[in-house]
Amino acid sequence: MIKVAVIGGGPGGYVTAIRLQQYGIDVTVFEKERLGGVCLNHGCIPTKSLVKVAELFGEIKKADQFGLQVNEPLVNYPKVWERKNKIVEQLVSGIEFMFKKRNIPNIKEEIIRIVKLDDHYKLVTSDNEYEAEYVILATGSKPKELPSLKFNGENILSSRDILKIQELPKRLVVIGGGVIGCEFASIYNQFGVQVEIVEFLPDLVYLEDAEISKRLAMSLKKDGIKLHLKTTVETYERRDGELVLKLSSGKEIATDKVLVSVGRAPVCDIEFENCELKMENGFIQISDDFHTNLLKVFSIGDVTGKLMLAHTASKQGLIVADIIKNELNPEKIEIMNLDYNSIPACTFTHPEIGSVGLTQQQAQEQYRDILIGKFPFTANGKALGLGNTFGFVKVIADSQTHTLLGMHIIGPQATELIAQGGILIGSKATIADVKKITFAHPTLSETIMEAVEDLEKLAVHKI
Repeated sequence: MIKVAVIGGGPGGYVTAIRLQQYGIDVTVFEKERLGGVCLNHGCIPTKSLVKVAELFGEIKKADQFGLQVNEPLVNYPKVWERKNKIVEQLVSGIEFMFKKRNIPNIKEEIIRIVKLDDHYKLVTSDNEYEAEYVILATGSKPKELPSLKFNGENILSSRDILKIQELPKRLVVIGGGVIGCEFASIYNQFGVQVEIVEFLPDLVYLEDAEISKRLAMSLKKDGIKLHLKTTVETYERRDGELVLKLSSGKEIATDKVLVSVGRAPVCDIEFENCELKMENGFIQISDDFHTNLLKVFSIGDVTGKLMLAHTASKQGLIVADIIKNELNPEKIEIMNLDYNSIPACTFTHPEIGSVGLTQQQAQEQYRDILIGKFPFTANGKALGLGNTFGFVKVIADSQTHTLLGMHIIGPQATELIAQGGILIGSKATIADVKKITFAHPTLSETIMEAVEDLEKLAVHKI
């Protein structure tokens, strides 16, 4: 009998399995596709390889600003696509190799039914049956469809479909102005594709701080992306080899490809027998320590709906591994509590966005009296040298305790800088704590230092 069965081999599942094996606990992963899940195979990793090429292409087009003379650059998209695939293959193969070297079984079968027995579970696939003492459900999520715009893989695309196309379209309409939609809009815009975004809400990336959302919209429009906010697609028709979208505003948009990016839906198509798994709106309900309502059954990642980020799933899984270790081993280790508020979120648009903690609106609702500090990249020496000064760092603190509550960055390397925000917010640092830190010069991280100093109106390089 398997000690721990992990269902799903994405960033939650495979990381959990490796940690359990490191603890000497028998574990088996059930993953019908390749290890790495959506993130490595069809999401984060391939997308970010495109982000790098788009960013580089944008810089080359501005080479004359750096005193460099180059011929008119061109995008060889088949080679870009090939490079993307090589990066994915290298990472996925690396994880598969680790599983092989660690002797972690990866069964490429889909679990269709879980049967509750006396003190363990029977896992049923179309061909085989397995028994396990513990079960970890890490089944992930998939792109949501719109009833009026069903994915066809040809010209109405999901975020997975768009990574398969090997030629750049001339025109692209992105339906949905969230993180994924804005990332793809930025990528293809930099490649020279005519891009338009249709978003039902009044703001892009609506979960971000309102000021960040507005600044992103400003930048995307400056780059030539047309925005249709507070707008929906009512119908569409095929006309002369193109798609024509009819918007709620009365406008029509003709395009070659449509990316539907309106969120992700949980995936858990497993039937339960002799027990009932508690779910809500398709998401598996879990306690603070990731237990489901079923004994010795845990769940992690997107399917729980807590915070649909790959690194959240990984951290949840590592904690579950610790919990199981404690249940099986008399030598107890300390179990950490996962604070979702201190988990950074990264958006790889142009410009990048990094955020952690409370937005200004959330902080005002919870604390009423807050401090806000900001510092622009235009006043940072490293950003000037990079030729990338759009954006700012914004820090929010409690006016009474001076504890940092949130950090929001839009600008160069924001997705790397926000790690410092995660550390500061997660450790409940105060303004005084940050003052004890010496930030290296010349670096982009100095903008964080000065934004914190600006909470007390003491930023040296801000007028």
